[in-house]
Amino acid sequence: MLIGNRNFDLENNCYVMGILNVTPDSFSDGGRFNNIDSALKQTEKMLSDGADIIDIGGESTRPDYVQISDGEEIERIAPVIEAVKQRFDIPVSLDTYKYTVAEAGIKAGADMINDVWGLKYDNGEMSRFIAENNIPCCLMHNRTDKNYTDFFNDMISDMAETVDIALKAGIDRDKIILDVGIGFAKSYGNNLEAIRRLDEFKNRLGFPVLLGTSRKSVIGLTLDLPVNERLEGTIATTVAGVMKGVSIVRVHDIKANARAIQMTLAIMKGLE
Repeated sequence: MLIGNRNFDLENNCYVMGILNVTPDSFSDGGRFNNIDSALKQTEKMLSDGADIIDIGGESTRPDYVQISDGEEIERIAPVIEAVKQRFDIPVSLDTYKYTVAEAGIKAGADMINDVWGLKYDNGEMSRFIAENNIPCCLMHNRTDKNYTDFFNDMISDMAETVDIALKAGIDRDKIILDVGIGFAKSYGNNLEAIRRLDEFKNRLGFPVLLGTSRKSVIGLTLDLPVNERLEGTIATTVAGVMKGVSIVRVHDIKANARAIQMTLAIMKGLE
């Protein structure tokens, strides 16, 4: 898949997407990188640590987050995207579910849209925008409740609806990545099951998969640890994801996860 000016072999490799939240209230790093200088320094560090894509978000999606206006989100993300693209040769993903923000972000230089509502937030505006501009996208599983009849099959059905929206809007199949949505509309057990069955998720839907577990509550609940002590748990989920065939992991701690991916792939592939 071409993202920006770089080709990604999503069938045979796993890549690192570095998280850059330009927000005051994200659950893990809120307020740390919400000015251009700090955002650029963090981007430089993530690149030196091995990031392949930078994912920039201007609105927190932590539990009980407060939705901000499109205008405020654009004010947060557009200058940072412009600055990152001017200074670094790196594909940039924009984490938003609002098409007006997506428009501003792509105009500022973003190469990809990461939609946590899987094209279901609006009335088709986001899917049409992505299709018309031939942009790669990551589409995440989400819903407004946790009322599942059969969790895994219901999740597959939900994602099939998202894929149908994308294809009917004209988004090319080879521009789509799917995300199981760890931590979104899922119980603790649901999250563990989604990770455990990532290979089945990928095989049944037929698209590359992104895994985003970094520092999330499923790790905190398992290990009984606060946000700033969840690195080892995150690495465990990264290794599990790579072994289940995921193509991208979205993380805060680049170097450790990149090394874990490299080692896991070496074990899986052997000598070449």
